[in-house]
This record gives sequence, structure tokens and C-alpha cells, in this order.
Amino acid sequence: MTDKKEHIVNSAVELFAEKGFEGTSIRELAAKAEVNVAMVNYYFGSKEKLFEAMVAQKAAYSRGMIDEIVKDKTLSDIEKIDRIIDGFVNRLFTNRKFHRIIHQELMLSQRENLQQAIVDILYPNSLAVKTLIDSAIKKGSFKKVDSALVIATVIGTINHVLLSKKMCNKLFGKEDSHVPYEDPKFIKRVGDHLKEIMHAYLLKN
Repeated sequence: MTDKKEHIVNSAVELFAEKGFEGTSIRELAAKAEVNVAMVNYYFGSKEKLFEAMVAQKAAYSRGMIDEIVKDKTLSDIEKIDRIIDGFVNRLFTNRKFHRIIHQELMLSQRENLQQAIVDILYPNSLAVKTLIDSAIKKGSFKKVDSALVIATVIGTINHVLLSKKMCNKLFGKEDSHVPYEDPKFIKRVGDHLKEIMHAYLLKN
């Protein structure tokens, strides 16, 4: 990705996160990146393609993290799962506004082409984790489990916590002004909870 193209993508992340897909125009995206509309169209062709490029950028970062963990021969299979969980929690909490928009697009059927593109971009990351779990099952270090639902359990838990700050604070007995996603104790609590579940579910007694 060229520096100018990457700059437009980086500038657009905050705008999409703030105003959503529908509420953001190409003109606003260009202004945010301090370029003209023609340059945005030249690099991406449409708002949908720019959104796809942003998702791809985020997914590539996460994939790099997953690949590095999977290849680390000093870690056991469960330690790799622990590291991946910590990475997911920290990454999704840090990019929570943008993640919510991706989640919203996946739930809508208004833009099926964009929805399919998002799935195609994100799926390889889930597949890499599934492959790790399946390999550990085959080696005998994990119990025979439904590896696809293991991933759904981890991401689903994080998604539920991210769904609403108000709901999250209500559930955990915090004031409305509290920002749980920036609270180190809460971040650790979520990560530790998920790791405890995975240890109990994956490891043989």
C-alpha cells in the first residue's frame, strides 16, 4: 500500500468510527485526509472499497500477530491460545468503535457485496486459529471439541461486552461515566475469564 493510499485509509478509520458507513461521505473522507475527492476515487473507486481496505488493514495486523504466535516453538498449544486471546481482547477494545461498525455491517443485508468482502477478509484469521486448535486436537494436547464454536465463544464474548458501554457498566456494577475498555483491570478480567474457559474446555484432565 502506497504512503498516500495508507494515509487516506488511516484518516478514514476515525471518520467511519465516529459517523458510521452511511453517515460518512467521500467528500468528508477526502477532507479528513486533506486530499481531493479525485484522489480517493483513484485509489479506491468507491466508499465501499475504501471500507474494505480499512478492514483489510486491521485484519492484516491481527493475522501477523496470530502467525507470529502460532510459529513460536517455545510456546505450548494452550499458551498460544492464551496469547491469541490477550491479543484479541486488547486489539478489539482498542479499536472498539471501528469494530462495532464492522459488526454492524455483518449483521445488515443492505450491502451484501460489502458484507461478503468483510467475511472474506476476516475469515483467514479465524481459520488460522481453528487450524491451531485442530492441530492440537490431532496431537492429543487438546480434547476433541468443536473448534469453530471455540472461536465463536471467544469472539462472541468480546462482542457482547463491546455491544454497549451502558450495558457493560450496568452488568459489572459501574457508573455510566466509566469506560471499561480503557480499564486495565477490566481488560485483564475479560482475558483471564476467556482463558479459564478455554483451559477447562480444551485441556485434558
